[in-house]
Amino acid sequence: MAKRKKKNIWKIILGIVVFLTLPSVIFFAFLYFKYNENLPNARVSEKADVLASKMTKALNKQAFDSTKVFEWTFKSKRHYKWEKHKNECEVYWKDHKVRLNFDDSTLNQAYVHSFKVDGELAEELTQKAHQYFRNDTFWVFAPYMVFDEGVKRGLVNTPEGEALLVTYNSGDSFLWELDDSGKPMCFKMWTKELPIDGLEASWSDWTTTESGVLLPTYHNILFFGMEISDIKGTP
Repeated sequence: MAKRKKKNIWKIILGIVVFLTLPSVIFFAFLYFKYNENLPNARVSEKADVLASKMTKALNKQAFDSTKVFEWTFKSKRHYKWEKHKNECEVYWKDHKVRLNFDDSTLNQAYVHSFKVDGELAEELTQKAHQYFRNDTFWVFAPYMVFDEGVKRGLVNTPEGEALLVTYNSGDSFLWELDDSGKPMCFKMWTKELPIDGLEASWSDWTTTESGVLLPTYHNILFFGMEISDIKGTP
């Protein structure tokens, strides 16, 4: 009797697992077959650099280069004060603050509840701050990075016209679609982190900082929104 009762319990648990996971599997399969795309072939030519230059000019790359300090909040979770002229950044999240020095890691500082911490905890928080900074700055400043060292640029023919394929040393690729002025409208992504290749993210709701830099305040990916707020750029 006890054995039968135990067997019934496992059947109930299995039923719950199937009930919870099966819709997710079906939903993912639907998204995969609807949106998954192979990485397109790109033509590497001077025209790709011309298109990339058109994009950076439309967004005022000159103002970006001369801006000393950027501040922003990413998805209402993390706040940044990037002192670009010093190559330093303060990263705030929850009760943590980390001051990153990109020239000298020995000058990094980590705080919990405004108290400075050291040792393994400081190292752990510093690594997390670096990870956050790499991810979150990309969603704010990616168009300005297309001429960074090691970045490859190519042209792709799309039904809407020529698009710019940008590939980084990591192997991640992004296909930028631009309006007639050169301002980004969206890009498609091929990255190791995403299980679906070719997902599209909008680049929209632009704002202009005090220093004259155009930056996005919102991205849309499938059914999800990504808000960037409290944006400041000080010359």
